Amino acid sequence: MIFHSKAPLRIGLAGGGTDLSPYCDIYGGAVLNAAISLSAYASLELIPENRIILEATDRNEKEEADLADQLPLTGSLDLLKGVYNRIMKDHQLPLQGFRLSCSVDAPAGSGLGTSSTLTVAVLGAFIEMLGLKLSNYETARYAYDIERNDLKFPGGRQDQYAAVFGGMNFIEFNKDGNVQVYPLQLDADVTKEMESKLLLYFTSVPRNSEVIINEQVRNVFARDESSVQAMHHLREQAQKMRDTLENGKLDDIGPLLDYGFSQKKKMANDISNELIETIYDAAKKAGASGGKISGAGGGGFMIFYCPGDTREAVTAALSSFGGKVVPWAFSENGLKTWKP
Repeated sequence: MIFHSKAPLRIGLAGGGTDLSPYCDIYGGAVLNAAISLSAYASLELIPENRIILEATDRNEKEEADLADQLPLTGSLDLLKGVYNRIMKDHQLPLQGFRLSCSVDAPAGSGLGTSSTLTVAVLGAFIEMLGLKLSNYETARYAYDIERNDLKFPGGRQDQYAAVFGGMNFIEFNKDGNVQVYPLQLDADVTKEMESKLLLYFTSVPRNSEVIINEQVRNVFARDESSVQAMHHLREQAQKMRDTLENGKLDDIGPLLDYGFSQKKKMANDISNELIETIYDAAKKAGASGGKISGAGGGGFMIFYCPGDTREAVTAALSSFGGKVVPWAFSENGLKTWKP
């Protein structure tokens, strides 16, 4: 029998970085993000052999091991191993051979929440196999706990909730650890207009989000005034973005993105670089009214808002930088699990 799961990647529109400890533990954070049509996939197939087979088909990575309660973390496919280890610890599965396969529609380090979304998808396959009755909040928290606490992968909290809930959400991260997800109920015409104006551009530049995230953490612990104030402004930006979208003032999105990007660059040194700044300036000269780097920064995807009929001009301006514009759409669907 095979158990399947699928979870959406996300674009962050505002507040990114305020979902990261220790900032949200001290001050409380808020983000606005949206699930998109790119996804992470996982399948869990029970097999008669006494083997565990793990594979990431999109990266041509594969590893086999004897049946065991816990799999050693070796730096290869550790995310899959981490989910399995936690499931075994919490639910004491009978040892049985299986093949766990996964893939993602975007490369690792793209800034679209790939690792967290994949964690959610892999966890979803085990949830489907076990028939666990978990709420969306419980599932997102479970995935967060595995990734951040068990595996010690650095990062924030928003990606797991975006992947599980789907849709477009304003999310608050309270100082007491509670998370509240507030779905935005926008008219279909509004979301279609946003899709036509928001351009998703992959820079093809590799990045090291761990270095950037660690610097953000150090800056908060050190009470670095510039960095902490920037995070305060980004939290307020998320609230303003929510109001802007709910009021249908779509052409205010670009300036809000531009403001957020200027604040985000104050959080750590490597969020932007010469190439990113050159790309950003070219997009604005071609007509974009604002944009941002996606995720922690340093590379990966960028988002631009193209008012009026400027989308084609912006696309043409970006064509000389070695990246590519990627088709996308909003997705109302969060984590989905099923078996044939």
